[in-house]
Amino acid sequence: MNIGNQTIVSEFILLGFQIPYRYRSLLFLFFLLLFLATILGNLLIVVLTSLSDNLSYPMYFFLSHLSSCDLLLSAVIVPLMLDIIYRDSGSISFFGCFTQFYLFGALATTECLLLSVMSYDRYMAICNPLRYSSVMSFQRGLHLVFWCWFIAFSVMLNTTFQISSLQFCGPNVIDHFFCDLAPLLQLSCSDTSSVEMQNLLTGAPPTFLPLLYITGTYISIFVNIVKIPTTIGRQKAFFTCSSHLTVVCLFYGTLIIAYLFLSKNQTLNIHKVLSLLYTVMTPLVNPIIYCLRNREIKIALFKLISTDRRALKGHQKNVLL
Repeated sequence: MNIGNQTIVSEFILLGFQIPYRYRSLLFLFFLLLFLATILGNLLIVVLTSLSDNLSYPMYFFLSHLSSCDLLLSAVIVPLMLDIIYRDSGSISFFGCFTQFYLFGALATTECLLLSVMSYDRYMAICNPLRYSSVMSFQRGLHLVFWCWFIAFSVMLNTTFQISSLQFCGPNVIDHFFCDLAPLLQLSCSDTSSVEMQNLLTGAPPTFLPLLYITGTYISIFVNIVKIPTTIGRQKAFFTCSSHLTVVCLFYGTLIIAYLFLSKNQTLNIHKVLSLLYTVMTPLVNPIIYCLRNREIKIALFKLISTDRRALKGHQKNVLL
């Protein structure tokens, strides 16, 4: 493919994990089961929040979008990774590589913004409970979610165009399991300093400003929780935001270590493992955390299972009659 008469590389070779042949099938099966569990877990959250009247609060509306984001993020990364593991390496076209890079970056940024919106929701619920219903209306929730998706995909569109316009004249081998920013910049024959600076100026704010906002809201939340006179009240207030806080720590923890604390001289295997945490494990763990630590979701799941059982029994009776 040729972009601006600069690019002569038409495809990239992804090396993946380069594991011994005898472990390849086991690793393929392991990640396949994780992928299926991720799809089912996040679909379950989306279905429950859509069908259950008990989950009609703004928090669960935002959670359904977070699960949708995790589901799409996993679908963008894992199928190609499975193909690479199965074949011991894989190829992806120039256009396909940058499409994957764009979708991955946009979805990861969307998750950052959604997590900040969810922290705002928890802040209003705990610090301003009397105003919660009026402020967190359905229309306000729609606006917040729309801007999360719109800002993320708009910012990444500019970043992807900037990087894809660089000159790639070979080699075309990426020692990774997906098209990430660092290995793409390393393959470019152009001077990438200006692109890296532009990416920092446009990409860092939508990623790390939400973290600063989340930190500020949780400081306010903890201050208000401490002021609650009863122990039971403090425990109940903290429990309402514990799932979200756990997800934030897991997602941002791996993201910060992978992109800030690891230098370019670090082994790529460490970077691959950390990339697995936020591309494969986080989308899997998020629905598990919310299902295990959220009483309303447990109740909605129990009601859904009970309704399905009653419907099945009624169908069996009709068949017998």
